Amino acid sequence: MKKILFFIDTLGYGGAEKVLVNLINNMDKSKYDITLMTIFDSGSNRQYLQESIKYRYIFKRVFRGNVAFFKLFQPEYLYKKYIKEKYDMVIAYLEGNTTRILSGCPYSDTKKLAWIHVEMDMKTRLYPYRSLKECVACYKKYDKIVGVSESVIDSFKEHLGEWSNLRVRYNTVDTEYIKKCAAEKAGYIDNSDFCAVSVGRLIEQKSYSRLLRIHKRLINSGYPHKLYIIGEGGQHGMLQKYIDTNNLNDTAKLLGFCDNPWKYVSKADLFICSSLKEGFSTAVTESLIVGTPVVTTLCSGMKELLGDSEYGLITQNDEGSLYNGILALIKDRTLLNRYKQKAIERGRQFDTTATVKAVEELIDVVLE
Repeated sequence: MKKILFFIDTLGYGGAEKVLVNLINNMDKSKYDITLMTIFDSGSNRQYLQESIKYRYIFKRVFRGNVAFFKLFQPEYLYKKYIKEKYDMVIAYLEGNTTRILSGCPYSDTKKLAWIHVEMDMKTRLYPYRSLKECVACYKKYDKIVGVSESVIDSFKEHLGEWSNLRVRYNTVDTEYIKKCAAEKAGYIDNSDFCAVSVGRLIEQKSYSRLLRIHKRLINSGYPHKLYIIGEGGQHGMLQKYIDTNNLNDTAKLLGFCDNPWKYVSKADLFICSSLKEGFSTAVTESLIVGTPVVTTLCSGMKELLGDSEYGLITQNDEGSLYNGILALIKDRTLLNRYKQKAIERGRQFDTTATVKAVEELIDVVLE
């Protein structure tokens, strides 16, 4: 049995954290002795971990300045101090601190994988490293670098050059669990008005501020609809202030974090992704699984998910284009229903077993 460590910052409510739990819960426990380690012991996704998964953490709580703190020390020192144990394979499942720390693994026979979930915007993705040179040196330590979409890999190559060890593995979603949860009753949605929903962290990357501006513009233009945003994050106060200031409380609501967002998504007329950037959107994937039509901005992974607007409507990544896309689906029920059927068709292709098997095959090849 191979001893494998998965390492991530937290088990918060982000897409990567959810996908990781789905993945390791469904991996073959007769082949792999799995440990999940977090830097900080926080996050709602921990409750979904199977008992067979060993769980460790470094710090009980998140503290300010943690990135600067880790930069004070070399990766080799950080590994010896905090990881300590030897594994057959260590997997940094998120860009940033985890990738830098695991690059310091001192055991020559330990295999290393690094996952990338978002496009490599070097202004932000370099934050855990002392320099671009150190960033490259850390990634050079890994046997394979795994992107969650072709566009994520393309972005990596654009910023760091051509590498021979780049691979793509799509995110694992628990399709049967999602469908079961989607059948539960959902408050708020009564289908008396056109209903749109979005799921994601309330952070700048998701661009909910422009989605609320679009919502206000549609209401003012005579297109009544409801907008529900599910998730939490640092922009909650700012977004709620916009809703209050513009008298949108009757039509736009921030529902906060929800253990079962699918009961809302499945009953909505439309799922909206307004993101500036994505990797391979878990929320959009889950919308397809429950058969809800999707309109999204053009960002990483969307063409792989939706084709050339075949399975969902992809707009340019600007406010005007997204407005026109949403308006088209509000006005044209025939088009909306066509996308609903295409969502159901595409959603059938996301099978838990297949995505887990693809990851296991990669792990086995590297371990040979």
